[in-house]
Amino acid sequence: MNLLVVFGIALGLAMDAFSVAVATGGALGVVAKRQTFRLSFHFGLFQFMMPIIGWLAGVAVESLIQDFDHWIAFALLGYVGGKMIYESVMGDDGEPKGDPTRGMSLVALSVATSIDALAVGLSLGLLGVDVFVPAVIIGVVAATLTGIGLQIGRYAGLWLGPWMERVGGIVLIGIGVKIVLEHTLGL
Repeated sequence: MNLLVVFGIALGLAMDAFSVAVATGGALGVVAKRQTFRLSFHFGLFQFMMPIIGWLAGVAVESLIQDFDHWIAFALLGYVGGKMIYESVMGDDGEPKGDPTRGMSLVALSVATSIDALAVGLSLGLLGVDVFVPAVIIGVVAATLTGIGLQIGRYAGLWLGPWMERVGGIVLIGIGVKIVLEHTLGL
């Protein structure tokens, strides 16, 4: 498999991570370097690991996962998106807002944005293609686009203020719906 094809696959897989990063950057408003590093690192790491896990899992697991992987992604994105909308509507009650670049939100977003990479790893295994170089490229592209997406979202958040968190939540839920529609209707 040539590097141009691998890079194209990596860009396609990174689009969900990029969109989630834009939404997260908008919800945060002020994005610290630590937050950029955490989200970029985790999205890149999960995008790197999932093709390897998929490749190792082989054909037997593919048939078990493909029937519901899109529902897992939908549930994770729906949960985090719904939480963002809820927090934006409830307003500031003196409690610090949740940081989606930490804790279970970070893990949920990392898994949700990398499930498609698992399927790519399974496909590479079926084709007999070595997975390590494609996995590294996929991870680096995802990490890079995540950092860029956070910065774009940060500037959009400054212009749109508290509405950006609601928009971000809706975007996450929309990505989840898109994933389900792609898998169930073949769109």
